[in-house]
Amino acid sequence: MRKLWVQVLFILPALLIFSIFIVIPMMSSVYYSLTNWNGLDPAISFIGLDNYRKLLHDSEVWIALKNTIVFAVLVTIFQNVLSLLLALLVDGSRWYYRYLRVVYLIPALLSALAIGYIWSYLYNPVFGIINTVLEDIGLGQLAQDWLGDPKWSMYSIVFTNIWQWAGITMIIYMAGLQAIPADLYEAANIDGSNKWQTFTRITFPLIAPAFTINMMISIIGSFKVFDIIYVMTKGGPGTTTESLAILLYKKAFNFNEMGYGTSIAIVMFLIILVISIFQLSFLRKREVEA
Repeated sequence: MRKLWVQVLFILPALLIFSIFIVIPMMSSVYYSLTNWNGLDPAISFIGLDNYRKLLHDSEVWIALKNTIVFAVLVTIFQNVLSLLLALLVDGSRWYYRYLRVVYLIPALLSALAIGYIWSYLYNPVFGIINTVLEDIGLGQLAQDWLGDPKWSMYSIVFTNIWQWAGITMIIYMAGLQAIPADLYEAANIDGSNKWQTFTRITFPLIAPAFTINMMISIIGSFKVFDIIYVMTKGGPGTTTESLAILLYKKAFNFNEMGYGTSIAIVMFLIILVISIFQLSFLRKREVEA
């Protein structure tokens, strides 16, 4: 019993911190999602599942969900493809590879707010460097209002998000690549395997754990995206780039519908939970098969 109490005492501080900052706020959120609280009035009215019924018929929620899914799919696919290519390019012992790794990682070290402001200036249709360069090289017809045009705004934010976070996923892929025994590559060379065969039959199967981690990080981060969209477009033009997190913020803090906004947060949590469980089970199965 004394040994058990010692273990409990060691666990207790972390458990208290976890409960105070994670468990209690989560339970409070579930309660507030069942009320019509405006975030200011001390009087809170319990309305049951009315907020969730309202969600099902709210066109704004469905538009935000569609935008979030589009953003998550684009970011997850292209960020992982780009990161894997970068990892393969700088996975070696040449002296300048170390500097390239640092360069690719620098954007991830910057604040998403700073990234958003920087790229907002770059995308500016009047004095932005992107349109200026296009005009200088004779491709002025390709210049766009990158954030103000509904056709381009989502893709512009997706590109910015990938630019910022590709370095992190690259590092994880590099860890997976460096864990592959060199003997396997030597054996493949002796057997006459070309680079594509080596990649598909050795490299890609053996980086399955890194692939699982990066896919999970990408999909969860994409469904929670808020800061970079808020800085660059605030969900506009119209509702073109409005994500669930942006809609949650607007409902809770702009329109003082804290109860309704919290119900959106609970739905986001459930969507992420279901997708994560399904994705993890599928990718873990792939790891075993690999």
